[in-house]
Amino acid sequence: MSGGVQTFSDTLSACGAGLTLIDALVAAEEINPGVIPPAGFALVRPPGHHAVHASAMGFCLVDHVAVAARYAQSKGLKRVFIVDFDVHHGNGTHDLFYNDPDVFFLSTHQEGSYPGTGRLDEVGQGAGEGTTINIPLPGGAGDIAMATVVDRLVAPAVARFKPDIILVSAGYDAHYLDPLASLQFRTSTYHRLGQQLSQLARQHCNGRLVFFLEGGYNVKALAGSVADTVRGVIGDVPIASGGLDVDEAIYEEPESKVDDVIEHCRTIHSL
Repeated sequence: MSGGVQTFSDTLSACGAGLTLIDALVAAEEINPGVIPPAGFALVRPPGHHAVHASAMGFCLVDHVAVAARYAQSKGLKRVFIVDFDVHHGNGTHDLFYNDPDVFFLSTHQEGSYPGTGRLDEVGQGAGEGTTINIPLPGGAGDIAMATVVDRLVAPAVARFKPDIILVSAGYDAHYLDPLASLQFRTSTYHRLGQQLSQLARQHCNGRLVFFLEGGYNVKALAGSVADTVRGVIGDVPIASGGLDVDEAIYEEPESKVDDVIEHCRTIHSL
């Protein structure tokens, strides 16, 4: 990946946006102790979750969510849970925290998609063994699959880890209208994800929740899905899904294959 001075400047601004949100969250709790702080959404580009330790990769120059995780720890939020629902595996974040017992990384992604990483049996190593969950979904998986994943895998993993904050690599290229892959998330899927992640944050870490924009390459689907994610987080009704989600355009999900992946993952991680 190549880029000029403006690209680098944009990357620094994107990374800084996440740190600013962490600061705002911490400050809100200091001003109003015991009150759940507002969630944050870093609406930034370029994305970050493919960037590796010493080089750019896959449109990503710096892993914003990884930097934010370390910054949150410096602010006293030691245990960080990262959820990545981009259609592509967040290999950069995965590798950076693979040995770290205090940062939990959970990724849902399309099996076989770029960059070809994120196997079920990659669970972390050393002190970090058990703090990585990869959920490679078969092509065609969509709204039903993601609802089941959150219920059977994400929620129990968060409950067991007991995080101090939840960070989200929010990619929107799993949308059925996106041209880069073949999952079938709906706009309403993202609204429900916003609701569910907000609820998990309120239950387990005083509502500390920050989203970071990752992929998404159909402009209408991206705009509507981001907006409805935020509406889900704040408890508002979805709006964009009514005009974007067309049942006739979505084919039957491979539910038995998805169930096999989920049950295999539950067995590996004793969830």
